[in-house]
Amino acid sequence: MHSFSNAYNVFFLALLMVVSSMSFWFRDIISEGKVKTIELLNFFHNAYLKIAKVVSIEDVQEALKKYNSSLLLNKNEVYKNKNNLGYYLAGLLEGDGSISIPALGNTTLNRILNPRIVFTTHVDNLGMYAYIQSELGNIGRFQVSGNILRYIIGDKNGILIFIDLIHGKLRTPKNKRFNALIQNFNLKYSLNISESKLDLSSFGDNSWLAGFSEADGHFGVKYLDSKPKSDNMKRSRSENISLKFRLDQRAYDKPTSSSMLPFMEKLGSFLNCNVKMYSSNKTCTETLSLSVSSIDNLKFLIEYFEMHPLIGEKYDKYSKWRLVYYMIISKEHLTNEGRLKIKSLIGKS
Repeated sequence: MHSFSNAYNVFFLALLMVVSSMSFWFRDIISEGKVKTIELLNFFHNAYLKIAKVVSIEDVQEALKKYNSSLLLNKNEVYKNKNNLGYYLAGLLEGDGSISIPALGNTTLNRILNPRIVFTTHVDNLGMYAYIQSELGNIGRFQVSGNILRYIIGDKNGILIFIDLIHGKLRTPKNKRFNALIQNFNLKYSLNISESKLDLSSFGDNSWLAGFSEADGHFGVKYLDSKPKSDNMKRSRSENISLKFRLDQRAYDKPTSSSMLPFMEKLGSFLNCNVKMYSSNKTCTETLSLSVSSIDNLKFLIEYFEMHPLIGEKYDKYSKWRLVYYMIISKEHLTNEGRLKIKSLIGKS
């Protein structure tokens, strides 16, 4: 570079060698990184398979057989109507479901990744989801991890069936996620599925609230024993039996960055109760809660659930709750026999 002969040629040759060395070096690093990444993914995949096992077809059929032979069979007739089933599933999805949407395009293995619709519940609900699967044409699969059951719909035809069934029936911000699913399918498969509008009909007109209650509802029976006045209690307490129906939801829907408060206020107006908020120190999340305990409002709920029945494991809790309601109405809860019967129903010694 200091007036030597052919100095610039030497410089550019040296520069080319440095750039080439760096390129080959980075290529090797990236290649090794891919191998390590695949090994790591395989490790986690195998570990996951050990924890979350796929439920066999035989187990699903056995669960469906037991479910269909139970008293719930008569309750299911209303859901032979696909419109009613669609509303129930819409409520169930907005309570217990999630929608996973991958990026568009193919993977390095040239596989097309479809979105997934996942319902997460207790393993005791396998019978109900086996029934739902049979009503949907046996789409989807099941996974069990401990006491957690997941019903997963991840194939193209299954998702299209589900989209058609619940389209226009969602009420919460999760409808934004549902429309993102529709947009993903429209782009990936050159379809023209219309946008899903929020359902603004009355909650009492269809089975949406039944599905939502199956996911997030709680039927509570509270029994307080009588206690005499003592040093710790200035007044004596008589026996008391009360009923409550409660619905809880997270205050904030992370996937759609939306507040759940406007929706819960509408539902609270329908149930004739106010929205309450409480925070969890463990999870650092805020929860919105609706609770109904007025006998008149409970009567309205029972009339609703008789018309739009629960079909999962919540039905057993609801049927006991309803029995206690009628015992209170008939004053049977004031008798010794009635109190013992209520204690046995709620497992109180």
